[in-house]
Amino acid sequence: MFSTLNDKGQLEWALWKPFFTGTEAWSTYIWPGLQNTLKAAVLAVVIALPLGAALGIARLSDHAWVRVPAAVVVEFFRSIPVLVLMIFGLALFAEYTNVSSDDRPLYAVVTGLVLYNASVLAEIVRSGILALPKGQAEGAMAIGLRKGQVMRLILLPQAVTAMLPAIVSQLVVILKDTALGGAILTFPELLASANTMSGYYGANVIASYTVVAVIYIALNFALTSFASWLERRLRRAKKSTGAVLSADDVETADAGTVGKV
Repeated sequence: MFSTLNDKGQLEWALWKPFFTGTEAWSTYIWPGLQNTLKAAVLAVVIALPLGAALGIARLSDHAWVRVPAAVVVEFFRSIPVLVLMIFGLALFAEYTNVSSDDRPLYAVVTGLVLYNASVLAEIVRSGILALPKGQAEGAMAIGLRKGQVMRLILLPQAVTAMLPAIVSQLVVILKDTALGGAILTFPELLASANTMSGYYGANVIASYTVVAVIYIALNFALTSFASWLERRLRRAKKSTGAVLSADDVETADAGTVGKV
């Protein structure tokens, strides 16, 4: 492969020089694109995580009027490609809102990412809770906890550790899918900046995309490394706390909300 690139002149120093000498390429193209990528990804994560958790818990409700609408929302948006949701969002903001044309791509990208990934995260949360032994919930109810308290105090804290790898994988998907906005919606994210940068410096397409790929790899590696560290920490914390709480202990910890045993 390297010999082919060399034959095509793609390994010449002149094509790679802008990234290693001077800061123009980084300050003008890469850093602004990276900022937009992180902005869209962070906004999508902040909105999608609690929304997905709420939908996942709602799907486990005993009440059909809660469970059925949540299931319809999840299955509907999970079945639509995220790019279609972004395009739909762009048209929606252009037609029915006063959002400026400069901000619409960001809004559309975040909307598409939130709708799709919240639905996927809802299924992760639901499956994580259902994977726990039934005795966990039965034991909690036996000491007088209501179902909402069982979910909040017993099931969710245990399920988080099991769900963490899948959740982080979805966060990586969110980060990478921001590139769809640059390719289709003219959102000036990291990948779109590579296109502009390669055109400005002339014929260094391979160099530009290589630099951008390395940045994506570094971001995703940092995210997965942090998640692995957090998962190990949570598992150690659970192993180190072996005390069994009585009903009185639980009532004290959740004073005012836990029912009498």
